[in-house]
Amino acid sequence: MNNQKNSFFGKIDWLTIILWFSLCLIGLFNIRAAVFNPEMPSFFTLGTNYGKQSLYLISAIILGVSILIIDAKFFSSASPIFYGITAILLIIVLVVGRNVGGNQAWIDLGFFRLQPSEFAKLSTCLLLANFLSAQSNKAPTMQTLAMGAGIVLFPVFLVMLQPDTGSALAFFSLIFVFYREGYVNNELLIFGGLCILLFVLALLFNPWILILVLTVIIGFFMWSFRKKRKYLINLSILLAACSVFILCVDLVYDHVLQPHQRNRIDIILGKMDDPRGQGYNLNQSKIAIGSGQFWGKGYLQGTQTKYNFVPEQSTDFIFCTVGEEWGFVGSVTLLAIYVTLLLRIIHIAERQRSAFARIYAYGVASILFFHFFINIGMTIGIVPVIGIPLPFISYGGSSLWSFTILLFIMLKFDSNRKGVV
Repeated sequence: MNNQKNSFFGKIDWLTIILWFSLCLIGLFNIRAAVFNPEMPSFFTLGTNYGKQSLYLISAIILGVSILIIDAKFFSSASPIFYGITAILLIIVLVVGRNVGGNQAWIDLGFFRLQPSEFAKLSTCLLLANFLSAQSNKAPTMQTLAMGAGIVLFPVFLVMLQPDTGSALAFFSLIFVFYREGYVNNELLIFGGLCILLFVLALLFNPWILILVLTVIIGFFMWSFRKKRKYLINLSILLAACSVFILCVDLVYDHVLQPHQRNRIDIILGKMDDPRGQGYNLNQSKIAIGSGQFWGKGYLQGTQTKYNFVPEQSTDFIFCTVGEEWGFVGSVTLLAIYVTLLLRIIHIAERQRSAFARIYAYGVASILFFHFFINIGMTIGIVPVIGIPLPFISYGGSSLWSFTILLFIMLKFDSNRKGVV
């Protein structure tokens, strides 16, 4: 019996669990710092966010242990059911959901607010892994890519109806899963990066001047390959496509994005300076992080935090608390833990024998990386503020539970990697 027990726990990747628990504790202490009330100092005071987060963490531990006990095959076979349930919840939230900050993204259960979009990322990763693993013995086809994209885009459509742009964008990080499985090649990734670059440049410069510059650049390559007709045709098509894309940027920018989203992008690009309005959150965030300097001001000593200068500091802007109270050293330490976790997940993904487990693990890495990069990026002003939580750190039960379940299902698959998932 002892040998079986030791064998079972020996298969669990304890380093990942230690990293997860470290992030959760860092989150709990910084949530307490962000909303600290001297009259209710206990971590278990339910009238405070840190008191509630303590209960969320305890329940997350129970969820994690429960997942490690369940048969790994259950998650793969039940993935369509999970996907269906979250899709129904995403529809329900559009009818009875509670509107917070302009997003109707929460179902109010009285004692708890459920955010279905957080769990939809989990179910999408499971169903996508289920579908793509069934095609793993076949050559990648456009039909398979289209069907896989449909699995991802359906919840995106429902989330955009809330509208919650930040959560919707997180699903697009799953393109790395398609890339790993060979459905997306390097050329397509480069093309996607080129589109993003052209989008930004079209917002900064006159579109006709940009097209002229692009024509000169591509014209140079056309002259270099003037004797190769195939290249000339491809470069001509590229120039035409880029020109149409550039001319459509203003149309999309003015009629698809909401005013506050346009303002946030304008602030990042330096086209707008509004420190007391749309740029207030970002401005205060930079002040808080910068004021921490090298060592930080000390735990519970942050003035920006203590006097509530930074809105949403226990949720979307929790990294400000880390920067102010723990300084450069604390911020780098947190970044190092995240990077180590992401590298560990990729290592776990590559050692899987099951295609399902490998694909799912890459889905986990993609979702966590997106949240990690965008959340920290928006607090330091390198990406627009779109309002997504920092995994395991930000306050919120839905966020903590969904990311914990996402991670621990991967750990269960890894512990069972010698078997069949």
